[in-house]
Amino acid sequence: MSPAKADATRRRLLDAATADFAAHGIAGARVDRISAAAGINKAQLYAYFGDKLALFGAVFRAHADAMVDAVPFTAEDLPGYAVGLYDASVRRPELVRLAMWARLEGVSADDRVTDASASAAKLRAIGEAQRGGFVTASIAPQDVLGLVISMALTWSSVGLSGAATEDAPPAEHERRREALASVVSRAFLV
Repeated sequence: MSPAKADATRRRLLDAATADFAAHGIAGARVDRISAAAGINKAQLYAYFGDKLALFGAVFRAHADAMVDAVPFTAEDLPGYAVGLYDASVRRPELVRLAMWARLEGVSADDRVTDASASAAKLRAIGEAQRGGFVTASIAPQDVLGLVISMALTWSSVGLSGAATEDAPPAEHERRREALASVVSRAFLV
């Protein structure tokens, strides 16, 4: 198989698996369904990914990488980061659903996430911003980051406050962005 054809097959598998995992979770996803949707046989799926959990890991990593690439991080602009995450979660709700399924099913997403150095870099940047007097030093960097992410995902597909969708009125998105930026600013910036 040519490299281009192999890449196209891998892409179809990841797309089909994304839809199935997001809709049914890890345990509920079916290799037969994913293979059929990708237009290949199960043996090819196993040849590419080994097993269903490895396929889930590849799907999760692909979406996490896309989210990290889509939302630049600056510790001095935590409100901007939170708003960027909100927007990205509206555009790409499947990552939030995949993360929630992993948590519900007891599968650690930490080792499936993109480069762990990306999180470490954010934590270092928050620590530096705390030492520089830009971010409150009374909260540990990992808790600052966790809270900012949680706030940004309040209106995600798994949030308790009603899911924000791309087709919502622009004024609704703007109201949420403003509220999010305001709360993150007041909570964490000095």
